[in-house]
Amino acid sequence: MPQLSSTIEAILYLKAQPLTVAEIAEYAGCDRAAVKEALLELMEDYAHRDSALEVLESPSGFSLQLRDTFHSLIQTLLPADVGLGALRTLAAIALKGKISQTDLVEIRGSNVYQHVQELVELGFVRKRKQSDGRSFWLQVTEKFHRYFQVNTDQTLELAQYLGNNATPSPNTGETLS
Repeated sequence: MPQLSSTIEAILYLKAQPLTVAEIAEYAGCDRAAVKEALLELMEDYAHRDSALEVLESPSGFSLQLRDTFHSLIQTLLPADVGLGALRTLAAIALKGKISQTDLVEIRGSNVYQHVQELVELGFVRKRKQSDGRSFWLQVTEKFHRYFQVNTDQTLELAQYLGNNATPSPNTGETLS
């Protein structure tokens, strides 16, 4: 049976997003204290390795990610050909966090339909049918965060800095931010 730190390393790799200690404990099938101890061991191990990866803690949790010195490889190996209009649409989705396609059309215009299709195909945006079936919820994906080197916390901070423009969805009353 592998060491707990190795199991946690595999979990962080496979999930590809920040996870809380509680989430890691649930996936690993152990208690939080053991996870905290194994995370410290794993983080120390990565700190002393000559590796392209590192384990980082953020307000969202722990993640396994590429060290900053290797981020230039992302643009080299995974280039995205995204037009200016689609980039602006992507920025609006990222700043809102979750937005209905209908609301996005009101903000950006009818070209949004083509932009969203392109962004979904590139893997930067996730599109999910709303429960009432009339529109779609749009959110940025983990690929967006990796490619543009922006984590969820930074996106939320930027949105707050720009005026905390969270607006209630007309259909659900849910806050879109």
